[in-house]
Amino acid sequence: METAAFGATADGGVRRLALGPEDKQVRDWLREQCEAVGCTVEVDTVGNMFARRRGRDDEALPIAIGSHLDTQPTGGKFDGILGVLAGLEVLRTLHAAGRATERPLMLVNWTNEEGARFAPAMLGSGVHAGVFDEAFADSRIDIDGVTFAEAIEAIGYRGTTPVGQIRFAAMFELHIEQGPVLERENAEIGIVTGVQAMRWYDLTISGRDAHAGSTPMDMRCDALSDAANIIVGTQAAARAFGGMATTGQLSIRSASRNVIPGHVELSLDLRHQSDGGLDRLESEVSDLIRKQCGDRAELQTIWNSPAVHFDPQCIDAVREAALKSAAVTREIVSGAGHDSVYVSRLAPTAMIFIPCRGGLSHNPAESATKQHCAIGAQVLLDAALAMSSVK
Repeated sequence: METAAFGATADGGVRRLALGPEDKQVRDWLREQCEAVGCTVEVDTVGNMFARRRGRDDEALPIAIGSHLDTQPTGGKFDGILGVLAGLEVLRTLHAAGRATERPLMLVNWTNEEGARFAPAMLGSGVHAGVFDEAFADSRIDIDGVTFAEAIEAIGYRGTTPVGQIRFAAMFELHIEQGPVLERENAEIGIVTGVQAMRWYDLTISGRDAHAGSTPMDMRCDALSDAANIIVGTQAAARAFGGMATTGQLSIRSASRNVIPGHVELSLDLRHQSDGGLDRLESEVSDLIRKQCGDRAELQTIWNSPAVHFDPQCIDAVREAALKSAAVTREIVSGAGHDSVYVSRLAPTAMIFIPCRGGLSHNPAESATKQHCAIGAQVLLDAALAMSSVK
């Protein structure tokens, strides 16, 4: 509730876009809290934050815990930041107990996970993992024409640590499920075994601007009508192929209520639990666009995240930690993307889910119970301690 004040909205949600003034406020707060329990804080050149707590073997690679602080424009209080604050609680608990860990622990805040301001999503962790280069990140532009480079300089979070230099022995990320499965099955902890495949596209459709009152229906080249048919057809294809399809952004160039739209741009988000399934869905959608628009449409892939399978040893650590807490568990594949997707390319990784009310996320009404947050934090602590002792 305290951190929800940074970017609080009138409807009870949080609008804390990456590298904006509210993001700076919560970053400053987090740095202060970590330093108060004896951690040293480093920031890399794309703004990823790393708070390090010493271990008995202080030269060993650390066990990382954390998530992200940025939100969607219609964000809630728990998405992402739950994993950061639970990580902070782990650090506070160990500090208060005077408990040393074999390896160092490291709390991480990844930059621009949501992709809401700067596309694509998971940008900070993607640069860290070498999926994107730093120049690509700096060149991303928000809806107001501000670049990532300009935004990070404006809030003073262009750090000096070379991006990718910091490495982990393993990482655990606690997150709300952002779906209804755990709540429906009365499970307290989701043992996340992997993340489904995801691709983002920009689709541009060219038609012909014309007068709405004097152009016969059979002589129109209506780009928005084309877009509507493609959106409906894409969702039907996703249902048929067992995947997911979403259009979250749509714009009409020079829009006017009595002009037939001649140029439309929209986003497509396609997902499937397998890479092969996503390939088939993409092919079906591409055929649909060609049949609807011919050569008047251009489909550009802007992000491709293959299906991920998390590390068995880390998954076992989560399972044992949940058993220790006597939590009701369920194995689950994440439908949403997370920074752990890219971290898993560099280090053993796993995720922990807790239920969220109604499965609702990316919404001001997003909520989780204190009980579930506490169980999630305890599982995070015990899993991190278990991995810290692994040689």
